[in-house]
Amino acid sequence: MKRLSRSKAYLASPLFNPQEREFNLKLSRRLEAYLDVFLPQRDGELLTELVSKGRSVTVCQELIYAKDTAAIEGCDFLIAVLDGRTVDEGVAFELGYARALGKICLGFKSDDRVMVSTGDNPLLVSACHYRASSVDVLIDQVRCLLDQETIVPKDTGEGIDTDALTP
Repeated sequence: MKRLSRSKAYLASPLFNPQEREFNLKLSRRLEAYLDVFLPQRDGELLTELVSKGRSVTVCQELIYAKDTAAIEGCDFLIAVLDGRTVDEGVAFELGYARALGKICLGFKSDDRVMVSTGDNPLLVSACHYRASSVDVLIDQVRCLLDQETIVPKDTGEGIDTDALTP
């Protein structure tokens, strides 16, 4: 089945230092070969920038919340960068919100650090329909989803029938 419009993804990722923002831009560029990407640091608002313009923190927080949740509501996929010993709290919220809306959620974790010996929080792990450990695998999974094929995750060996996941 061909889509009449280009699919949209929300890229949930930490954005609080130059290295994180640079990684996000590079990943977004790779993904944009296949779909439109909402990248909060580029397409949304940043708290520090809004506050520096003289707005109150409370007003800025509400603006960011409204814009980012609207972008999640309008996306087909959410891609969550889960790197770090613990997952960024904004990413955790975005992932949970998208999953509650019935969006297809893909997790990306190239980092083997975890808080506890059993791995990442099971709520985060289970919120992802699929988790990739490399950008190339993530891109392959996005391409499969866009082609409406059955995903066969290389990391787990388990398949996901995308027809059952379509919101």
